[in-house]
This record gives sequence, structure tokens and C-alpha cells, in this order.
Amino acid sequence: MLTSHINPQSPSFLANKAEMEKLLQEFEKQMEESRFQGKEKHIERARERGKMLARERLELLLDRDSPFLELLPLAGMRTKGGFGAGGTNVSGIGLVQGKLCLINSNIGTRKGGSIDQATLLKSLRVGDIARENRLPVINLVESGGANLPDQAKIFNYGGESFREISRRSKLGIPTISVVFGNATAGGAYVPGMSDFAIFQKKAARVFLAGPPLVKMATNEVATDEELGGAEMHSRISGVSDYLAEDEYDAIRIARDLIQWIDVGKAHFVPQGKLEAPRYDPEEILGVVPHDPKVPFDVRELIIRITDGSEFSEFKAEYGSTLVTGWSHIHGYSVGILANNGVIFSEAANKGAQFIQLCNKNNIPLLFLQNTTGFMVGRQYEEGGIIKHGAKLINAVSNSEVPAITLMIGSSYGAGNYGMNGRSFQPRFLLSYPNAKIGVMGSEQLAGVMEIIQRASAASQGRAYDEKQGDFLRQMLIKEAEDKASAWHSSSELWDDGIIDPRETRNYLGFCLAVVYAQEIRGAEAFGVWRM
Repeated sequence: MLTSHINPQSPSFLANKAEMEKLLQEFEKQMEESRFQGKEKHIERARERGKMLARERLELLLDRDSPFLELLPLAGMRTKGGFGAGGTNVSGIGLVQGKLCLINSNIGTRKGGSIDQATLLKSLRVGDIARENRLPVINLVESGGANLPDQAKIFNYGGESFREISRRSKLGIPTISVVFGNATAGGAYVPGMSDFAIFQKKAARVFLAGPPLVKMATNEVATDEELGGAEMHSRISGVSDYLAEDEYDAIRIARDLIQWIDVGKAHFVPQGKLEAPRYDPEEILGVVPHDPKVPFDVRELIIRITDGSEFSEFKAEYGSTLVTGWSHIHGYSVGILANNGVIFSEAANKGAQFIQLCNKNNIPLLFLQNTTGFMVGRQYEEGGIIKHGAKLINAVSNSEVPAITLMIGSSYGAGNYGMNGRSFQPRFLLSYPNAKIGVMGSEQLAGVMEIIQRASAASQGRAYDEKQGDFLRQMLIKEAEDKASAWHSSSELWDDGIIDPRETRNYLGFCLAVVYAQEIRGAEAFGVWRM
């Protein structure tokens, strides 16, 4: 059981908390925008037609008081010409009939539910999450299909979502599609390839080509209902398995189906009363620096998210810039790797050994990222920092226990890789609003470019323009800072969502509940390590 050395009343603590609260205000503003469900006139039109909104359907589908882990709510928030934060889909994980399910709800009142590039990439990512965690998928469908101006960007990738529905079905991971409105063109294959399809009477319209295109292609005149109505597909084509009277009936049928779906026995479910941390999670805002350049002891965060603030540390006196050890979060065992600065050879070796141990004991991993990367310089190159860093990356690459990554500060260079960044496919990757990610820090990047430019000027026998150089340096720093921000990362789908640091324990607990719902088995072997 660790003891905190933080004074919550100190000026530095209170000043940092105030800065983090500013970041959270921006976060809440962005999240509010992501909950936009369309212009008022489109919402009114939906109401007039007796339709529910996307988030209302989702709430009705979920069990009463179920938690809901929304995924990628800020995807595309900075994409020029896109549909805004979150696209036209609400996605996340919640309980239906007591079973964890991944749910996608099309926002039919936002751009007609059409799919832009960010929405497509979001759907592909949540498909990966469903497959990796063996989660049944429920699609609440009302979409106009691909956004035609984006077709050049999304056509070649769009088929992947259909392929994945089929592959999940082969693995015994079912998809249920509930169609409340349009599902046209390629979108018709979403219910068409699902294990179960539920169509709402007098509302569902599922066809490869609507009346105008059919007229142009074949000169045939047909109505929406004749081409793709719910009753036609339920009684004639067989594309629909269930004909629902209305939206409530459609959701009732989906909930009824879930109770018959076998999701397997959970690997582990916590029993008994859980012990909360001994330190207030509210203090995390003062503990974690708003500026990642400011160092702090990551144990101060760990004891505010773990059960009873307990942490069994591994190799506490060795490789001190990487903290490793075991703990429980909401009753679930987890092996934690947390940065306490730059990664030296000793820290890399320690991390690789710890990952092996967690795999031998079938314990999931939690990476808390806050590092500028691996140590550089002549002394460290001679000491083999490359081969030692490679061991850590090798261990992360070949680890087979589920892993969760949380960005709590800096994530630069190969440190991102060694600490299980996006390209290493963690089951979930979440970020704090203060997180930074990039090849290197903005000032280092600008400094390197300046050195190169000065050397270039000298080689050409001309003077370096100090005024222009300073201007370019400031521009580079500003651009690099912007591109490294959590807002940019989340917009580009480099994480699965930004979270309020005070809710860290609850988010991690829910993610662990998801990964513990299936069998956990560690790797039997790793790749060749350069000794």
C-alpha cells in the first residue's frame, strides 16, 4: 500500500488543477458538439414521422442503468469537409440482457445518416474492437449510404466493414441489424450480411438502387415499398428475418434475440465488495501535470485508481524510469507499466521481463504512457539502447494477453511503440486532454530543423537569415504543438476517446470487464532478442 506525498493545498497543486480544469472545459465543449444529432428542422421532421433519435434508440436498447462506453466520439472533429465530431454514428459498449454488446446507432437526422470518411474509419475501428473482444454487434440502421462527394476516399475501404461482418459470423460473433429507415446501395449489405435482420414496417427501405436509379438503369418504374419495403423483404425476398410493427417492437425483438445468443462464460467476474482507492480521484487533476514537460511520480496516479490504493511493485529499485507492478482495478487483476520519464536500457529490460511474467500468468496489461522516448547520446548508443529498446518492443509485439493503453502525458518517438501505442493494437487506447503525441517534442523538432537549415546555409557559403529563421521556428513549434494535441489525435482516430482524468478508474474498470469476459491466455513464446 503506497503513501501519497502530494499536498492538495499547495500552490503548485492548485495551479495545475486550475489549468487541467481549463482543458476539461474545452473537452466538454467538444463532447457537446459530438452529441449534435442534426439541425432542428431535421429533428422536427423526424418527430413528425414518429421517429426516435439515434441516442434515444440506443438508450431504449440498453438495460436500465447500464453503463455505456462511448467509442471515438471525437473522430473527424477536425476533418475539413467532414460531418463533424463523431460523424454520423454513435458507437459504444453497453449491457443488453446483461450481456456486453457493441452498438452502432446511425444518426439519421444528421446528413441523412450518410457516411463520410471519418464515420467509415470509426466503424472499421469499432469492428476491430468487436472481433478482438468477441462482442455481439447490434446495428441500429438509418443511413443514406456513402456520402457521394467522399466516394473516392471511402469506396475502396468500405468493403472491409462487410468482410468483417462475415468474418465475425464465422467466429461465432453475431451481428443484429435493426433497420428503421433507409439502408441504400452498399448500406443494404449491412443488414444483408448480418446474422439477424429486423425491419420496421412501413419505414425500412433496403435496396441496392432506389426508384430514380432503377428508372435510369432499366426503365422500370417502381415505388420505394416495391423495391425495398419491410413487408416485401419479410414476405417475398427473405432479406428480413423479423417484421416489426414500430421502433419499440423492433428494439424489443433485438433484446429478445440477445438472450438466445451464446457469448461464452466470462474468464473472471469479481466477487464481493470492492475497495475504493484511499486517495480521492478528484486529486488527479492536481497530480497529473497539464504540461507534459513537467515531471511527476506516476505512482501518485496509480494509487488514485487502484483498489485500496494497493500496488505490488516489481523491481522497484531497478530501471526507475519505468514503474511496473500488479494491482486490481474494480476487482480485476492487471499488470501496470507506467513511465516515470525517459526510457533507459534498464527500464526497457525491466519492462520486457514484466510483460513476459504477465503472459506466463495470463494477466492483462495496462500501459500508462508519459515519455519522451528512449534515451539518446553516445554513451547510451554504446550501451546498446537500440537492442534493449528492441526487447521491449518485441515483448509488446508478441504479447498475447489483452492490453489497454492510457495516454497521460507525452508519447514521443519509439517510446510510443515500446509503450503499446496505436500501431501495436491495444484492445483500448484512451487519452487525457493534456496528452501529446508525435515523433518528438515541438521545440526539439524546431531545433533540429534549425540546425539543418544553418548547416545548409554554411555549405552554400551564405549567411543564415536569423529573422526568417526565428519566424519559421515559431511557426513550426505552433504547428507541431497543434498536431501533437489530444484533440488532433482523437480527430484522426489515434485513440478510442479522450476521458476526464477523474473518471479513469471507471473507464479502466469497464475496459477490463470487457477483456475479462473472454478467455485470457498469454504468449507461449517471443521473438529473437538481441542479447
